[in-house]
Amino acid sequence: MRRSSGKIGKAKSPFARLDFARRARTGFGETVFGPGKTPEQLAAIFAAFSEKGQPVLATRATLDQAAVAKMAGVNVEYRPEGRLLMAGAARTKLRGSVAVLTGGTADIPVAEECAGTIEFFGGRVARYFDVGVAGLHRLLGVIDDVRKADVVVAVAGMEGALPSVVSGLVTVPVVAVPTSVGYGAGAGGVAAALAMLNSCAEGVSVVNIDNGFGAAVVACRMLRRIHGSPHAECA
Repeated sequence: MRRSSGKIGKAKSPFARLDFARRARTGFGETVFGPGKTPEQLAAIFAAFSEKGQPVLATRATLDQAAVAKMAGVNVEYRPEGRLLMAGAARTKLRGSVAVLTGGTADIPVAEECAGTIEFFGGRVARYFDVGVAGLHRLLGVIDDVRKADVVVAVAGMEGALPSVVSGLVTVPVVAVPTSVGYGAGAGGVAAALAMLNSCAEGVSVVNIDNGFGAAVVACRMLRRIHGSPHAECA
């Protein structure tokens, strides 16, 4: 792990143009993409938002980045299962709930990125992992509970069949997340993505490969519309 003095000073030239007005425009606070940033840079970004009293989330963050942010005096929470680093919390709770499903256990990291992001933005999540079509009884065993959610996020790799099956069983929107889980012909999630885009089940919306964060934002925006608070500041 990289060592740090714990002091986060101003760079001689700005490396980031921080968006403190995103929450006012979109209802959701700022999110930062962790890769490509040094731990010191990410810590400086988190410190700036904390000084403004605004929550901030980093996706694909590392334990090293989290450690340096803590050493810099920022009160952060790190969730390694979804690689999420967060400071602060949602100011308004979203009404309703989202069911997050995975085809297999290998899809859980992407699902946790999604679920953790929804929770950061003030939403409620019900997790149903390892309910893929290779054992359809697993999905059917929880489908009554899944149907209680306002939005369903289905995360799957391999052939990407889970969202199609789910969408044929529920009345609510289904957000499909293809993952890069699979063997060679899966082409790093391309096969799953194409299968989801070509789903014969109506009501399936597809985000990019491994984009649990994107699915979370879509689900949260749906919750706001469903429950009549489209402009609420949620984080």
